[in-house]
Amino acid sequence: MCGIAGAIDLRAQREFPASRLLAMTGAIAHRGPDDEHIHIEPGLALGARRLSIVDLSGGRQPLCNEDGSVWVTQNGEIFEYPELQQELLARGHTLSTRCDTELWVHLYEDLREGMFAKTRGQFAVALWDRKTRTLILGRDRVGICPLHYAEVDGWLLWGSEIKALLASRMIEARPDRKGIDLFFNTFCAGTSRTFFEGIKMIPPGHYLLVRNGRVEPKQYWDLDFPDAGSERTLDDPTPLVDELEHLMRLAVERRLRGDVPVVSYISGGLDSTVVLGLSSRERGYAVPSFTIGLDRAGPDERSHAAESAAALGSRLTTITLNRADIVSAYPELIRAAEGPVMDSACACLMRLAGAVHQQGYKVVLTGEGADEALAGYAWFKTQKIRNILLRRFGPTIPAAIRSLVLGMMGGNRAHLPDRFPIQGVRTAQQDIYDLLAQARSFLYSGDMWNQLGDHSIYDDLGIHHDRFRNWAPLNQSLYVGYKVMLAGLLLNAKGDRVAMNSSVEARYPLLDDDVIAFCTTIAPEYKLHRFTDKWLLRQVAARTLPAKIANRPKTMFRASRSEAFLDKSRPHWVDQLLSRESLEATGYFDPEGVARERATLVRYPRITPKRIIMDLSLTCVVATQLWHHTFFGGGLCDLPAWAPAPLRLPTPASLDVLTQLEPACSPRA
Repeated sequence: MCGIAGAIDLRAQREFPASRLLAMTGAIAHRGPDDEHIHIEPGLALGARRLSIVDLSGGRQPLCNEDGSVWVTQNGEIFEYPELQQELLARGHTLSTRCDTELWVHLYEDLREGMFAKTRGQFAVALWDRKTRTLILGRDRVGICPLHYAEVDGWLLWGSEIKALLASRMIEARPDRKGIDLFFNTFCAGTSRTFFEGIKMIPPGHYLLVRNGRVEPKQYWDLDFPDAGSERTLDDPTPLVDELEHLMRLAVERRLRGDVPVVSYISGGLDSTVVLGLSSRERGYAVPSFTIGLDRAGPDERSHAAESAAALGSRLTTITLNRADIVSAYPELIRAAEGPVMDSACACLMRLAGAVHQQGYKVVLTGEGADEALAGYAWFKTQKIRNILLRRFGPTIPAAIRSLVLGMMGGNRAHLPDRFPIQGVRTAQQDIYDLLAQARSFLYSGDMWNQLGDHSIYDDLGIHHDRFRNWAPLNQSLYVGYKVMLAGLLLNAKGDRVAMNSSVEARYPLLDDDVIAFCTTIAPEYKLHRFTDKWLLRQVAARTLPAKIANRPKTMFRASRSEAFLDKSRPHWVDQLLSRESLEATGYFDPEGVARERATLVRYPRITPKRIIMDLSLTCVVATQLWHHTFFGGGLCDLPAWAPAPLRLPTPASLDVLTQLEPACSPRA
């Protein structure tokens, strides 16, 4: 993993100031503390901060081809780089390094935009073709590595994080209320719309083609499923278990590659334990593991994690956090995530990544992705119940249940989404999305509603697949999970941002391209078998793990939310953020409504929809206020605000970062 940043002149060939580019790369130094390097030529600037993982001494970025006509920076990894290196050498290419980043320039020489079909891994890439003056900005298939961009004064700027764009001092930070509303409907960030007006994110599976002043978005990949009833089924599923096990072993082997040690997260649950077991088998020894313990701050899986680590012989490091620890980590979490975060477990994972870094490791494996591929969440089971009722009784009973639950929630239903808002389909997530949308009626200010107008967050979800309605209902819901929760939360605030905040690269075997492709082809019954989630993965686990571990029920890792922020031990800055003055200053929320819901939250029984949803939504209010304070000049509480560092020039010792404009390329300069 690294951090990349850059700029291209869309109007002419102005030279981008080195001081601005170094400010951009400096703002993301945590992503790459091992090296900093830039390349500038008329109309184009490339910068990189490097976290050295592959070819530690020879992989300095930006890199170029033999004649210096094609340049590249990359954040992330092409995991099949040894095989691709051999292919390129066999085709007559000359490689100057062993680094996977260099492969891009040679793949581009052969394939142009078709290079994305050959590059499987996790990446955000900026590639410059000097001869045709073409820039390509691309992102991996499922959105593991972020890449943001914005246009200003005829320049297109990009960066791994929004802080890089703001550090250029060319872009003013302005809140995007539509991005905030997306968060309050789905508890996730967007995959193209950000929380900052005018700053966008390249969606997963997309790239930007920039040529002759035009910026053209293109999609090179999308998830797909067979038509309902056409999925793979076998009388004996053993060959499917064999195939998944084989693909997972290959996925783990690829993600163990590199020139640094690799460790693993373990929660005690199924997914991460299978990954730890397969990685230890592949390595031939037990890979070290890291876990989180919660001290009266949520479900505590320490005993399960310890049992799993002991069964596999792994040396386990446990980080224990209480409610105060979680709250105290939130200001740093918001700075890292660059947006409001509802899921306080993200703060825990940020501290866990810090522990990985403190022990000298740079790469960690995680089990994220199994729930999306194989239906691991509770709402997939509720969808199955809903569909059973629909088949037996028609639409009357499901509609009555929805009306009853929303009635228990209360509030004004004027801003509820349609019952079937995604291409006329009601997916598994829609039940909770409806409740979250309803909670806004208690919290939003009149001005917030006025500025949102008739905008629908469903226009921002990117659910446009032309075969969506042909798929089985479970697969439709899995697709939405990949597009919204996986990319917008689990790989963002819970993935890249909290890991790279501590200079740690997280790798995801269960998000391997071949694993995902296999899981899309199999019948829903192998994913959610009756009411057993991740059924096929459990069969693989039974071959690797003790039965009591392989058969553990799914438990979502969830730390305390509003209890941590609103109980008597809360820090003073929470009250400052929720004061009338601060709420009126941001204008997003109604001070009376927030005060009322804050005071009455504890009166609702814990299992009622109102208590559960307002717990989530009040946490969102605190997080949004904290985000606004952090990135828009402070003034809402006593915590420090983020501000870009002063512009800086290269020091005499680093003047070589300004590459001369002769054709020669010196990747190791």
